[in-house]
Amino acid sequence: MKQPLVSKYVWPFFLWFALMIIVAIGIDYILHYFQWESLGRYLGIIGTITIGISFIYSARKRKMITSGSPKQLLLFHEYLSWIGSIMLLVHAGIHFNAILPWLAIVMLLITVGSGLVGKFLLKKSSETLKEKRQLLLSQGAMSDEADKILFFDSITVDLMKQWRVVHLPITLMLAVLSIIHIVSILMYSK
Repeated sequence: MKQPLVSKYVWPFFLWFALMIIVAIGIDYILHYFQWESLGRYLGIIGTITIGISFIYSARKRKMITSGSPKQLLLFHEYLSWIGSIMLLVHAGIHFNAILPWLAIVMLLITVGSGLVGKFLLKKSSETLKEKRQLLLSQGAMSDEADKILFFDSITVDLMKQWRVVHLPITLMLAVLSIIHIVSILMYSK
């Protein structure tokens, strides 16, 4: 029996996003419990570096580097970005003393959300389209017939592939806000 679409596509998205926030809250709680709050400051640096390292995938994709499997580098990008985001969420904590860090954290959450959309929804919808096509072909449909039947599904998947058009500018905005935050900390730190 086929798994319902919600449990197959939507729940993993929400679970990864919720898990990221829950892990960040847990780490923040532990740091406060042991009075190690100052470590959160360093998690911002480590988290930023971790996310920066994850962009090896983008460099490979744009042929700036030639080594490494794109598929493995994509997984590397996904998990390092997720882990770095947890560190940045712990770094941010719950402080209401400045708007810039909050804007950066909001952009971080939106960026992670859009990345998870690409990871789960786009990937799964492409797989479903292939499965439907294979099913039609196995039932005796000709290739042209299968293409006609799946025309609107194909257009939907093609439109979903444009998610990068949203993900990249959001990531750029996150980078800009992060750089401004870092520069302002360096300029105004005591």
